[in-house]
Amino acid sequence: RSLFDTIRQYRESFDIYGTKLSFEWEQVAGEGPVIYSGYEDAKRIEVPDYGYLLPKEIAPYTIRGIYDEEHEHTSFVQGAGHGGSHPHLTHEFIRAILEERESYVDANQAANWTMAGICAHESAMKDGKRIEVPFPE
Repeated sequence: RSLFDTIRQYRESFDIYGTKLSFEWEQVAGEGPVIYSGYEDAKRIEVPDYGYLLPKEIAPYTIRGIYDEEHEHTSFVQGAGHGGSHPHLTHEFIRAILEERESYVDANQAANWTMAGICAHESAMKDGKRIEVPFPE
């Protein structure tokens, strides 16, 4: 996330670097992410939209857009939070309640995702030292 005292577009993103392929989230809104397959080999890709898996009432919110033209927010484009995941996460949470079951993203899963980020930060602050991610019990 880039929110500091810098001049740039708002960005919540991730980049993944490997020895065979690397992925970088879009740097400029609307340009698409990049896959690197060699030092000079790079191509922009289109991330698939899985909104069709959702109920029709919330499916449109997986992509950016203006959803209420009478009350348009001029400060930001609506929808597609975290790459379109918000409607999917919300749908799963509500279905779990209605079906009286545990949600896929339960307390342990959420803690695991959070700990991975904390450990990644700790590793970065220690020059890339390997940090074991504890698994919540």
